[in-house]
Amino acid sequence: MPPKDDVREEKPTHFTWTQLLVAVSVSLCSFCTGFCGAYTSPALPSMKGKDGKFLITPQQESWVGGLMPLACLVGGILGGLLIMYIGRKWTIMVTAPPFIIGWLLIGTATVIGMVLAGRAFCGLAVGLATMVLPVYLGETLHPQVRGSLGLMPTLLGNGGLLLCYAFGSFLNWYLLAFAGAIFCIPFIILMLFVPETPRYLLSRGKTEQAQKSLVWLRGKNGDIDAEMKELASTQGETANAKSTYGDMFKKRNRKPILISLGLMLFQQVSGINVVIFYTQQIFVDAGSTIEPAIATVIVGVVNFVATLIATAVIDRIGRKVLLYISDITMIITLLTLAIYFLGKHKGWDLSGVGWLPLLAAGFYVLGFSVGFGPIPWLMMGEIMPASVRAPAASVATAFNWLCTFIVTKTFVDMISLINSYGAFSVYCVFCIVALVFVIFFVPETKGKSLEQIEAELTGGKE
Repeated sequence: MPPKDDVREEKPTHFTWTQLLVAVSVSLCSFCTGFCGAYTSPALPSMKGKDGKFLITPQQESWVGGLMPLACLVGGILGGLLIMYIGRKWTIMVTAPPFIIGWLLIGTATVIGMVLAGRAFCGLAVGLATMVLPVYLGETLHPQVRGSLGLMPTLLGNGGLLLCYAFGSFLNWYLLAFAGAIFCIPFIILMLFVPETPRYLLSRGKTEQAQKSLVWLRGKNGDIDAEMKELASTQGETANAKSTYGDMFKKRNRKPILISLGLMLFQQVSGINVVIFYTQQIFVDAGSTIEPAIATVIVGVVNFVATLIATAVIDRIGRKVLLYISDITMIITLLTLAIYFLGKHKGWDLSGVGWLPLLAAGFYVLGFSVGFGPIPWLMMGEIMPASVRAPAASVATAFNWLCTFIVTKTFVDMISLINSYGAFSVYCVFCIVALVFVIFFVPETKGKSLEQIEAELTGGKE
């Protein structure tokens, strides 16, 4: 009987419905980012086809896909300032106006410039969201559920991507944009009911509000006093923005920041956004026997299911094991795509394996989505030291989107220089290097509080 009583007493501190509400509210914002990221794949063929209202040059087409990551970079930098001055919660709320303005500009576009402007506004919102969501969840969720609930933004983000693919199969490009604007409404409403993070409130000297926020998150049976003492011992961020950014370069902070930057780099140079942004075009170029729009939806389903699997197991098997599985899967599938496109270039008879690009891309997305997709963002919110969490997360987010922009914009040029098989071979080599990086440098954070992680990575000394 005593062991059973102990389990009942600990459970509320691990999971509460209020933490689930927080995760869902935040993740509906991530749903919007996924919808936005997938938009170009179904929209560009429609924009260039019978539903087109204007001519699009190949260079303009590349900017429709490539401009959003560049705007995300700006959003990531801006977000670092916003989460320090207006807080985590209200920075999430601030993403709503640019999202809605961007989608309405695209939906009502009569010239390509309006589409580009809309993509820039949406990109700004996505940059803000991808920076603040991991920080918000990292600071509100209990360590025992931080992995599973912390992956919910990626899960719903992939849900947004899948829904965009599905809607794009029967909606034209401007109706799809209006759908994107409508999907912004639910997260705006739900975010009104969740609190600011206790860590942010404590860093601003609002101890009473921080305690109320923690009680709301952990429930009345949670060990609030012990957690408040642990939070107070870190003293949160400094309110001085200049000294906060300067603290990033202190020796104690370099290791966690460099690990986060490394994960962001390898996430993008694995080539994922090439697959996401140009999914339909990849199948067309490959001469696949499967309808491109259907293939795109199937890839989106795989993406969603894989993230669902990762969400279910991450708090049991840990971050590093999932990263290993992810990386090895991507190496094998990228090599398969490289060989397929090499055969196509050499004129091999591939009529009997027209399904191979879909199979390889599907398993590639599955591999990416169980590890290198969600975990770099999750770990960004976990391993950044409290004193530099806002600016460091801002830099990591901006760096991620800079890498995204470079990879997306150079894909077409890479194909013209080294062909498709060469491009996929390059991404494969990057994944091999990433595996070495994870083995030797990435720590396991499963079940540890943010304060424990910080002490291990920084040595607990200034």
